[in-house]
Amino acid sequence: MIHYTGIHHLAMATGDMDATIRFWRDLLGMRLVAGLGRPGYRHYFFEISGHDMIAFFEWPDVAKGDLKDHGVPVKGPFMFDHVSFEVAGDDDLWEMKDRLEASDIWASEVMDHGFIHSIYTFDPNNIPIEFSAPVADVDVRCHPVNVNSLPTDIAREGPEPHPEAWPQPVQPTPPAQRTVYPGEGRALLTEIRTPYR
Repeated sequence: MIHYTGIHHLAMATGDMDATIRFWRDLLGMRLVAGLGRPGYRHYFFEISGHDMIAFFEWPDVAKGDLKDHGVPVKGPFMFDHVSFEVAGDDDLWEMKDRLEASDIWASEVMDHGFIHSIYTFDPNNIPIEFSAPVADVDVRCHPVNVNSLPTDIAREGPEPHPEAWPQPVQPTPPAQRTVYPGEGRALLTEIRTPYR
């Protein structure tokens, strides 16, 4: 079984990296930990936690998406509704709400979702964001629950993975045949031990 350790990074797009840095690094407090680029392209990574990051590609022809409220159904092609960042508790949630509003950025009321308390906002690229604080003694990871009144047949199978639903590898790739090809991020290796510039 594969062992997941978290979300390494979410990859978003922006047409304005400076506004994106100001929001994610300076307002939200997420460190800018890696930057790649050349004319017409940038790829910057912001640290969410010790395991998780959010990254932005800056492409010159990217325009902001239309504002789409969190969780509201849409029709037609669609891939992404919103991203939720967990904060340690309600005090952090209220601090975030106060910081957003002090910066004249809309923030929703605090919502009680039973297992989390949340606020909602948008970044400068109109990306819908949620900040969620866990509710004490309510952990759906430890105690999965599905209260959907009409779950799908597959959902009724329960919370645990059913790997037999997919074909399994007949022969794993032998170590001698595992090739890792160079990518853009290799440029970071020459700078990794030098001060930030």
